[in-house]
Amino acid sequence: MIVFELACGKGHRFEGWFASSEEFTRQRERALVTCPICNDAHVERIPSARVSVPKGAPADVSTTPAPAEPVAAGLPSEVVAQLREMIRNTENVGRRFPEEARKIHYEEVPPRAIRGQASPEEAKALNDEGIEFASLPPSLLPDTH
Repeated sequence: MIVFELACGKGHRFEGWFASSEEFTRQRERALVTCPICNDAHVERIPSARVSVPKGAPADVSTTPAPAEPVAAGLPSEVVAQLREMIRNTENVGRRFPEEARKIHYEEVPPRAIRGQASPEEAKALNDEGIEFASLPPSLLPDTH
């Protein structure tokens, strides 16, 4: 799963979860992606920097700073439960995340769902290489609920 930061034509910002960036494009072209606030189908991806940690501390690409409102706000509890279950079915590779993500991306190992930590520099390098990953809000992590 990939989390994209999105905005509608009226400026409402929200997150969208997709299997791939191609899947986001396909759904957007069919007007299946709409703003949860105003139902506007003119949705675009916006730049997102999701790795934020104190200087010298490793970034956990499975977490982001807590938003003012819970990430699950407005989502039905069944959807939140399904998202948490999907995340529970990922392999936590810890600080090996950059190494494992590269192996998967370059098809050195079979694909699998992983999560873990990366420093801000490692996250930038992965992004520069075109390796797609997303930070997960703490409210969806298995060890927080």
